[in-house]
Amino acid sequence: MLRDRGKIDRLFYILYFCLHMKFSQYHISDKIKKNLTELGFLKPTDIQYKSIPSIMKGEDVLAIAQTGTGKTAAFAIPIVDRLFAKKRHRENKSIRCLVMVPTRELAVQINEVFSKIAANTPLKILTTFGGADQTTQIKALKTGIDILISTPGRMFDLRSQGYIDLSETEVLILDEADHMLALGFIKDIQDVIKHLPRRYQTLFFSATIDEKIKDLAYSIVRNPIRIQLSPKDPVSKNIDHQVAYIEMDDKRFFLERMIREKEESKMLVFVRTKVRAERLAKAMERVNIKTLTMHGDKHQEDRLEVMETFRKGDIRVLIATDISARGIDIPGIHYVINYDLPDVAENYVHRIGRTGRGTERGHALTFCAPEEKPILEIIQGFLGKEIRQMEIDKSDYRMTLALTEEVNTNWQKLLDEAATAKSSKRKKKKK
Repeated sequence: MLRDRGKIDRLFYILYFCLHMKFSQYHISDKIKKNLTELGFLKPTDIQYKSIPSIMKGEDVLAIAQTGTGKTAAFAIPIVDRLFAKKRHRENKSIRCLVMVPTRELAVQINEVFSKIAANTPLKILTTFGGADQTTQIKALKTGIDILISTPGRMFDLRSQGYIDLSETEVLILDEADHMLALGFIKDIQDVIKHLPRRYQTLFFSATIDEKIKDLAYSIVRNPIRIQLSPKDPVSKNIDHQVAYIEMDDKRFFLERMIREKEESKMLVFVRTKVRAERLAKAMERVNIKTLTMHGDKHQEDRLEVMETFRKGDIRVLIATDISARGIDIPGIHYVINYDLPDVAENYVHRIGRTGRGTERGHALTFCAPEEKPILEIIQGFLGKEIRQMEIDKSDYRMTLALTEEVNTNWQKLLDEAATAKSSKRKKKKK
Protein backbone atom coordinates (compact mmCIF):
# COMPACT_ATOMS: atom_id res chain seq x y z
CA MET A 1 0.00 0.00 0.00
CA LEU A 2 2.81 2.40 0.94
CA ARG A 3 4.67 1.48 -2.23
CA ASP A 4 1.60 2.29 -4.32
CA ARG A 5 1.22 5.56 -2.43
CA GLY A 6 4.87 6.37 -3.23
CA LYS A 7 4.35 5.69 -6.94
CA ILE A 8 1.27 7.91 -6.99
CA ASP A 9 3.18 10.70 -5.25
CA ARG A 10 6.02 10.46 -7.78
CA LEU A 11 3.61 10.48 -10.73
CA PHE A 12 1.81 13.48 -9.25
CA TYR A 13 5.14 15.29 -8.83
CA ILE A 14 6.16 14.56 -12.43
CA LEU A 15 2.78 15.73 -13.73
CA TYR A 16 2.96 18.89 -11.62
CA PHE A 17 6.51 19.54 -12.84
CA CYS A 18 5.45 19.15 -16.50
CA LEU A 19 2.53 21.53 -16.11
CA HIS A 20 4.36 24.20 -14.13
CA MET A 21 7.95 24.05 -15.39
CA LYS A 22 9.04 27.37 -16.92
CA PHE A 23 12.03 28.31 -19.07
CA SER A 24 13.18 30.55 -16.22
CA GLN A 25 13.84 27.35 -14.21
CA TYR A 26 16.10 25.77 -16.85
CA HIS A 27 19.89 25.78 -16.40
CA ILE A 28 20.49 28.03 -19.38
CA SER A 29 22.17 31.39 -19.81
CA ASP A 30 20.38 34.46 -18.42
CA LYS A 31 20.82 36.14 -21.79
CA ILE A 32 19.03 33.27 -23.56
CA LYS A 33 16.29 33.31 -20.88
CA LYS A 34 15.79 37.03 -21.50
CA ASN A 35 15.46 36.41 -25.25
CA LEU A 36 12.91 33.66 -24.64
CA THR A 37 10.86 35.93 -22.36
CA GLU A 38 10.85 38.69 -24.98
CA LEU A 39 9.69 36.15 -27.58
CA GLY A 40 6.84 35.09 -25.29
CA PHE A 41 8.36 31.64 -24.63
CA LEU A 42 7.38 31.19 -20.99
CA LYS A 43 6.66 27.46 -20.70
CA PRO A 44 7.97 24.64 -22.90
CA THR A 45 5.66 22.69 -25.19
CA ASP A 46 5.54 18.90 -24.79
CA ILE A 47 8.23 18.26 -27.39
CA GLN A 48 10.46 20.98 -25.90
CA TYR A 49 10.00 19.67 -22.35
CA LYS A 50 10.88 16.11 -23.40
CA SER A 51 13.74 16.96 -25.78
CA ILE A 52 15.69 19.83 -24.20
CA PRO A 53 17.14 17.96 -21.14
CA SER A 54 18.52 15.12 -23.32
CA ILE A 55 19.95 17.54 -25.87
CA MET A 56 21.61 19.55 -23.10
CA LYS A 57 23.25 16.32 -21.86
CA GLY A 58 24.74 15.76 -25.32
CA GLU A 59 22.62 12.68 -26.07
CA ASP A 60 21.48 11.73 -29.56
CA VAL A 61 17.75 12.32 -29.98
CA LEU A 62 15.18 10.86 -32.39
CA ALA A 63 12.06 13.00 -32.04
CA ILE A 64 8.73 12.44 -33.77
CA ALA A 65 6.17 15.18 -33.23
CA GLN A 66 3.31 16.83 -35.06
CA THR A 67 3.86 19.92 -37.15
CA GLY A 68 3.33 23.09 -35.14
CA THR A 69 4.35 21.67 -31.75
CA GLY A 70 7.51 23.77 -31.38
CA LYS A 71 10.09 21.33 -32.80
CA THR A 72 12.46 24.06 -34.05
CA ALA A 73 12.76 25.73 -30.64
CA ALA A 74 13.15 22.27 -29.06
CA PHE A 75 16.59 21.93 -30.64
CA ALA A 76 17.44 25.62 -31.12
CA ILE A 77 17.22 26.58 -27.42
CA PRO A 78 19.66 24.00 -26.00
CA ILE A 79 22.09 24.25 -28.95
CA VAL A 80 22.27 28.06 -28.84
CA ASP A 81 22.81 27.92 -25.08
CA ARG A 82 25.58 25.32 -25.34
CA LEU A 83 27.48 27.05 -28.18
CA PHE A 84 27.18 30.40 -26.38
CA ALA A 85 28.39 28.92 -23.08
CA LYS A 86 31.45 27.20 -24.60
CA LYS A 87 32.59 30.36 -26.43
CA ARG A 88 34.98 28.33 -28.55
CA HIS A 89 37.22 30.17 -30.99
CA ARG A 90 35.96 29.69 -34.54
CA GLU A 91 38.41 28.27 -37.05
CA ASN A 92 38.35 29.44 -40.65
CA LYS A 93 35.69 27.61 -42.70
CA SER A 94 34.65 25.53 -39.66
CA ILE A 95 31.02 24.83 -38.75
CA ARG A 96 30.12 24.12 -35.11
CA CYS A 97 26.51 23.08 -35.77
CA LEU A 98 25.07 21.94 -39.12
CA VAL A 99 21.29 21.99 -39.60
CA MET A 100 20.16 20.20 -42.78
CA VAL A 101 16.68 20.92 -44.14
CA PRO A 102 14.81 19.89 -47.32
CA THR A 103 13.64 23.31 -48.58
CA ARG A 104 14.85 26.90 -48.67
CA GLU A 105 11.59 28.14 -47.11
CA LEU A 106 12.23 25.93 -44.10
CA ALA A 107 15.86 27.09 -43.97
CA VAL A 108 14.74 30.72 -43.78
CA GLN A 109 12.18 29.94 -41.07
CA ILE A 110 14.68 28.01 -38.92
CA ASN A 111 17.25 30.78 -39.33
CA GLU A 112 14.73 33.22 -37.94
CA VAL A 113 14.11 31.08 -34.85
CA PHE A 114 17.84 30.58 -34.17
CA SER A 115 18.57 34.28 -34.71
CA LYS A 116 15.89 35.40 -32.27
CA ILE A 117 16.96 32.95 -29.57
CA ALA A 118 20.64 33.92 -30.07
CA ALA A 119 19.97 37.68 -30.18
CA ASN A 120 22.67 39.82 -28.50
CA THR A 121 25.16 36.94 -28.43
CA PRO A 122 28.33 36.70 -30.57
CA LEU A 123 27.09 33.52 -32.29
CA LYS A 124 27.29 33.63 -36.08
CA ILE A 125 24.34 32.06 -37.90
CA LEU A 126 24.19 31.59 -41.66
CA THR A 127 21.63 30.16 -44.08
CA THR A 128 22.63 28.78 -47.48
CA PHE A 129 20.45 27.38 -50.26
CA GLY A 130 20.28 27.23 -54.03
CA GLY A 131 18.86 30.04 -56.12
CA ALA A 132 20.66 32.76 -54.15
CA ASP A 133 23.98 34.47 -54.87
CA GLN A 134 26.72 32.60 -53.01
CA THR A 135 29.19 35.52 -52.87
CA THR A 136 28.00 36.85 -49.49
CA GLN A 137 27.67 33.28 -48.17
CA ILE A 138 31.30 32.52 -49.08
CA LYS A 139 32.48 35.73 -47.41
CA ALA A 140 30.73 34.75 -44.15
CA LEU A 141 32.02 31.17 -44.28
CA LYS A 142 35.66 32.23 -44.54
CA THR A 143 35.72 33.35 -40.89
CA GLY A 144 33.87 30.29 -39.54
CA ILE A 145 30.22 29.86 -38.58
CA ASP A 146 28.64 28.71 -35.32
CA ILE A 147 25.37 27.51 -36.86
CA LEU A 148 24.91 26.73 -40.56
CA ILE A 149 21.37 26.04 -41.80
CA SER A 150 21.42 24.64 -45.33
CA THR A 151 19.73 22.58 -47.99
CA PRO A 152 21.88 19.59 -49.06
CA GLY A 153 22.59 20.79 -52.61
CA ARG A 154 24.06 24.17 -51.75
CA MET A 155 25.95 22.81 -48.73
CA PHE A 156 27.74 20.17 -50.83
CA ASP A 157 28.40 22.69 -53.59
CA LEU A 158 30.13 25.05 -51.13
CA ARG A 159 32.02 22.19 -49.51
CA SER A 160 33.30 20.92 -52.87
CA GLN A 161 34.61 24.44 -53.54
CA GLY A 162 36.52 24.28 -50.25
CA TYR A 163 34.48 26.85 -48.32
CA ILE A 164 33.05 24.50 -45.67
CA ASP A 165 34.98 22.37 -43.18
CA LEU A 166 32.94 19.82 -41.19
CA SER A 167 35.89 18.24 -39.34
CA GLU A 168 35.16 20.24 -36.15
CA THR A 169 31.36 20.03 -36.24
CA GLU A 170 29.86 19.27 -32.82
CA VAL A 171 26.18 18.85 -33.72
CA LEU A 172 24.31 17.54 -36.78
CA ILE A 173 20.59 18.35 -36.89
CA LEU A 174 18.27 16.80 -39.49
CA ASP A 175 14.93 18.60 -39.54
CA GLU A 176 11.90 17.32 -41.48
CA ALA A 177 13.92 14.15 -42.09
CA ASP A 178 10.91 12.37 -43.60
CA HIS A 179 10.64 15.04 -46.29
CA MET A 180 14.37 14.83 -47.03
CA LEU A 181 13.99 11.09 -47.46
CA ALA A 182 11.01 11.59 -49.80
CA LEU A 183 13.06 14.01 -51.90
CA GLY A 184 15.88 11.49 -52.24
CA PHE A 185 18.42 13.18 -49.97
CA ILE A 186 19.39 10.01 -48.08
CA LYS A 187 22.70 9.62 -49.98
CA ASP A 188 23.53 13.29 -49.30
CA ILE A 189 22.94 12.75 -45.59
CA GLN A 190 25.13 9.66 -45.57
CA ASP A 191 27.87 11.57 -47.43
CA VAL A 192 27.75 14.36 -44.82
CA ILE A 193 28.45 11.87 -42.04
CA LYS A 194 31.67 10.76 -43.76
CA HIS A 195 33.08 14.27 -43.29
CA LEU A 196 32.12 14.70 -39.63
CA PRO A 197 34.51 14.03 -36.71
CA ARG A 198 34.38 10.77 -34.71
CA ARG A 199 32.40 12.32 -31.87
CA TYR A 200 29.39 14.52 -32.57
CA GLN A 201 25.77 14.77 -31.47
CA THR A 202 22.91 13.92 -33.84
CA LEU A 203 19.39 15.33 -33.49
CA PHE A 204 16.85 13.74 -35.81
CA PHE A 205 13.46 15.50 -36.01
CA SER A 206 10.51 14.38 -38.10
CA ALA A 207 6.75 14.92 -38.18
CA THR A 208 6.02 11.34 -39.28
CA ILE A 209 7.71 7.95 -38.93
CA ASP A 210 7.60 4.70 -40.90
CA GLU A 211 10.01 1.82 -41.55
CA LYS A 212 12.11 3.84 -44.01
CA ILE A 213 12.45 6.70 -41.53
CA LYS A 214 13.38 4.24 -38.76
CA ASP A 215 16.04 2.63 -40.96
CA LEU A 216 17.49 6.03 -41.85
CA ALA A 217 17.42 7.22 -38.25
CA TYR A 218 19.08 4.18 -36.74
CA SER A 219 21.73 4.13 -39.46
CA ILE A 220 23.00 7.57 -38.42
CA VAL A 221 21.86 8.06 -34.81
CA ARG A 222 23.76 6.14 -32.10
CA ASN A 223 21.66 4.83 -29.18
CA PRO A 224 19.20 7.70 -29.44
CA ILE A 225 16.70 8.86 -26.89
CA ARG A 226 13.43 8.32 -28.75
CA ILE A 227 10.67 10.85 -28.17
CA GLN A 228 7.31 10.43 -29.86
CA LEU A 229 4.23 12.54 -29.30
CA SER A 230 0.64 11.71 -30.30
CA PRO A 231 1.55 8.76 -32.53
CA LYS A 232 -2.12 7.77 -33.00
CA ASP A 233 -3.22 11.13 -34.41
CA PRO A 234 -0.71 13.01 -36.60
CA VAL A 235 -2.96 16.10 -36.65
CA SER A 236 -2.60 18.54 -33.76
CA LYS A 237 -5.55 18.67 -31.38
CA ASN A 238 -5.55 22.46 -31.88
CA ILE A 239 -6.76 22.06 -35.47
CA ASP A 240 -10.41 21.60 -36.42
CA HIS A 241 -10.34 20.00 -39.90
CA GLN A 242 -13.26 19.17 -42.17
CA VAL A 243 -13.96 18.12 -45.75
CA ALA A 244 -16.59 19.65 -48.06
CA TYR A 245 -17.74 17.88 -51.22
CA ILE A 246 -17.62 20.41 -54.06
CA GLU A 247 -17.51 19.98 -57.84
CA MET A 248 -14.08 20.77 -59.31
CA ASP A 249 -15.38 23.68 -61.43
CA ASP A 250 -17.26 25.17 -58.46
CA LYS A 251 -14.33 25.33 -56.06
CA ARG A 252 -13.32 28.90 -56.93
CA PHE A 253 -16.80 30.19 -56.09
CA PHE A 254 -16.70 28.61 -52.64
CA LEU A 255 -13.21 29.98 -52.05
CA GLU A 256 -14.41 33.45 -53.07
CA ARG A 257 -17.33 33.24 -50.65
CA MET A 258 -15.13 32.03 -47.80
CA ILE A 259 -12.58 34.82 -48.32
CA ARG A 260 -15.35 37.44 -48.30
CA GLU A 261 -17.00 36.02 -45.20
CA LYS A 262 -13.65 35.79 -43.36
CA GLU A 263 -12.08 38.95 -44.74
CA GLU A 264 -10.08 39.67 -41.56
CA SER A 265 -8.61 36.16 -41.48
CA LYS A 266 -5.26 35.09 -42.87
CA MET A 267 -5.69 32.14 -45.27
CA LEU A 268 -3.26 29.69 -46.82
CA VAL A 269 -4.68 27.94 -49.90
CA PHE A 270 -2.97 24.81 -51.23
CA VAL A 271 -3.20 23.72 -54.88
CA ARG A 272 -1.59 20.83 -56.73
CA THR A 273 0.52 22.63 -59.34
CA LYS A 274 2.13 26.01 -60.01
CA VAL A 275 -0.10 26.44 -63.10
CA ARG A 276 -3.23 26.01 -60.97
CA ALA A 277 -1.81 28.45 -58.41
CA GLU A 278 -1.50 31.18 -61.02
CA ARG A 279 -4.89 30.38 -62.59
CA LEU A 280 -6.61 30.55 -59.22
CA ALA A 281 -4.88 33.85 -58.41
CA LYS A 282 -6.19 35.30 -61.70
CA ALA A 283 -9.71 34.00 -60.95
CA MET A 284 -9.61 35.77 -57.58
CA GLU A 285 -8.25 38.92 -59.23
CA ARG A 286 -11.29 38.97 -61.54
CA VAL A 287 -13.53 39.25 -58.48
CA ASN A 288 -11.34 41.94 -56.90
CA ILE A 289 -9.66 39.69 -54.32
CA LYS A 290 -5.92 40.21 -53.89
CA THR A 291 -3.81 37.09 -53.40
CA LEU A 292 -0.16 36.06 -53.37
CA THR A 293 1.30 32.92 -54.96
CA MET A 294 4.21 30.72 -53.86
CA HIS A 295 5.65 27.93 -56.00
CA GLY A 296 8.84 26.53 -57.50
CA ASP A 297 9.00 28.94 -60.45
CA LYS A 298 9.50 31.98 -58.24
CA HIS A 299 12.98 33.42 -57.71
CA GLN A 300 14.29 33.47 -54.16
CA GLU A 301 13.94 37.26 -53.79
CA ASP A 302 10.30 37.02 -54.92
CA ARG A 303 9.66 34.22 -52.42
CA LEU A 304 11.07 36.24 -49.55
CA GLU A 305 9.03 39.29 -50.59
CA VAL A 306 5.85 37.19 -50.81
CA MET A 307 6.44 35.71 -47.36
CA GLU A 308 7.09 39.11 -45.81
CA THR A 309 3.94 40.61 -47.39
CA PHE A 310 1.87 37.66 -46.13
CA ARG A 311 3.51 37.78 -42.70
CA LYS A 312 2.67 41.48 -42.28
CA GLY A 313 -0.92 40.86 -43.41
CA ASP A 314 -0.81 43.39 -46.24
CA ILE A 315 -2.39 40.65 -48.37
CA ARG A 316 -4.21 37.98 -46.39
CA VAL A 317 -4.51 35.12 -48.90
CA LEU A 318 -1.53 33.04 -50.05
CA ILE A 319 -1.95 30.37 -52.74
CA ALA A 320 0.84 27.79 -52.57
CA THR A 321 1.97 24.40 -53.83
CA ASP A 322 3.29 21.63 -51.59
CA ILE A 323 6.83 22.92 -51.96
CA SER A 324 5.85 25.46 -49.29
CA ALA A 325 3.92 23.16 -46.97
CA ARG A 326 6.76 22.74 -44.48
CA GLY A 327 8.51 26.07 -44.89
CA ILE A 328 5.71 28.39 -43.86
CA ASP A 329 5.84 29.17 -40.17
CA ILE A 330 3.84 32.35 -39.89
CA PRO A 331 1.82 33.06 -36.75
CA GLY A 332 -1.84 33.85 -37.07
CA ILE A 333 -2.81 31.72 -40.07
CA HIS A 334 -6.47 31.23 -39.24
CA TYR A 335 -7.46 28.93 -42.10
CA VAL A 336 -5.76 26.39 -44.34
CA ILE A 337 -7.78 25.53 -47.44
CA ASN A 338 -6.93 22.38 -49.40
CA TYR A 339 -8.28 23.65 -52.72
CA ASP A 340 -6.80 20.50 -54.27
CA LEU A 341 -6.14 17.33 -52.32
CA PRO A 342 -2.43 16.50 -51.99
CA ASP A 343 -0.99 13.62 -54.02
CA VAL A 344 0.85 12.30 -50.95
CA ALA A 345 -1.20 11.52 -47.84
CA GLU A 346 1.47 12.77 -45.43
CA ASN A 347 1.37 16.20 -47.09
CA TYR A 348 -2.17 16.61 -45.75
CA VAL A 349 -0.73 16.67 -42.22
CA HIS A 350 2.03 19.10 -43.18
CA ARG A 351 -0.37 21.41 -45.01
CA ILE A 352 -2.92 21.79 -42.26
CA GLY A 353 -0.12 21.98 -39.70
CA ARG A 354 0.50 25.55 -40.89
CA THR A 355 -2.43 26.61 -38.71
CA GLY A 356 -3.11 25.89 -35.03
CA ARG A 357 0.56 26.26 -34.17
CA GLY A 358 1.76 26.30 -30.57
CA THR A 359 -1.23 27.12 -28.37
CA GLU A 360 -3.27 28.80 -31.16
CA ARG A 361 -6.48 27.31 -32.50
CA GLY A 362 -6.64 26.63 -36.23
CA HIS A 363 -9.13 25.60 -38.90
CA ALA A 364 -8.60 23.56 -42.06
CA LEU A 365 -11.09 22.85 -44.82
CA THR A 366 -10.61 20.47 -47.75
CA PHE A 367 -12.53 20.95 -51.00
CA CYS A 368 -13.04 17.43 -52.37
CA ALA A 369 -14.39 16.89 -55.91
CA PRO A 370 -15.97 13.52 -56.81
CA GLU A 371 -12.87 12.51 -58.81
CA GLU A 372 -10.69 13.18 -55.75
CA LYS A 373 -12.51 10.77 -53.41
CA PRO A 374 -9.96 7.94 -53.92
CA ILE A 375 -7.22 10.32 -52.71
CA LEU A 376 -9.36 11.30 -49.73
CA GLU A 377 -9.75 7.64 -48.78
CA ILE A 378 -5.96 7.19 -48.80
CA ILE A 379 -5.53 10.26 -46.60
CA GLN A 380 -8.16 9.00 -44.15
CA GLY A 381 -6.43 5.63 -44.09
CA PHE A 382 -3.16 7.38 -43.21
CA LEU A 383 -4.91 9.34 -40.43
CA GLY A 384 -6.64 6.20 -39.15
CA LYS A 385 -10.04 7.88 -39.11
CA GLU A 386 -12.53 9.75 -41.27
CA ILE A 387 -12.32 13.52 -41.64
CA ARG A 388 -15.46 15.23 -40.39
CA GLN A 389 -17.74 16.26 -43.25
CA MET A 390 -19.05 19.81 -43.62
CA GLU A 391 -22.65 19.50 -44.74
CA ILE A 392 -23.69 21.86 -47.57
CA ASP A 393 -27.38 21.73 -48.45
CA LYS A 394 -28.47 22.19 -52.07
CA SER A 395 -29.95 25.66 -51.58
CA ASP A 396 -26.75 26.92 -49.93
CA TYR A 397 -24.68 25.37 -52.72
CA ARG A 398 -26.80 27.12 -55.38
CA MET A 399 -26.65 30.41 -53.49
CA THR A 400 -22.84 30.26 -53.40
CA LEU A 401 -22.75 29.91 -57.20
CA ALA A 402 -25.29 32.69 -57.64
CA LEU A 403 -23.47 35.17 -55.41
CA THR A 404 -20.14 35.12 -57.25
CA GLU A 405 -18.96 38.49 -58.53
CA GLU A 406 -16.88 37.02 -61.33
CA VAL A 407 -17.49 39.10 -64.47
CA ASN A 408 -19.81 37.42 -66.99
CA THR A 409 -19.87 34.20 -64.99
CA ASN A 410 -22.98 34.71 -62.87
CA TRP A 411 -24.49 31.98 -64.95
CA GLN A 412 -26.60 30.45 -62.20
CA LYS A 413 -28.58 33.66 -61.77
CA LEU A 414 -29.07 33.88 -65.56
CA LEU A 415 -30.22 30.27 -65.67
CA ASP A 416 -32.73 30.91 -62.88
CA GLU A 417 -34.05 34.00 -64.67
CA ALA A 418 -34.29 32.07 -67.96
CA ALA A 419 -36.14 29.22 -66.23
CA THR A 420 -38.59 31.70 -64.65
CA ALA A 421 -39.21 33.40 -67.99
CA LYS A 422 -39.76 30.05 -69.73
CA SER A 423 -42.20 28.98 -67.03
CA SER A 424 -44.15 32.24 -67.43
CA LYS A 425 -44.43 31.69 -71.21
CA ARG A 426 -45.79 28.18 -70.67
CA LYS A 427 -48.43 29.46 -68.27
CA LYS A 428 -49.50 32.14 -70.76
CA LYS A 429 -49.81 29.54 -73.56
CA LYS A 430 -52.00 27.31 -71.36
CA LYS A 431 -54.29 30.26 -70.66
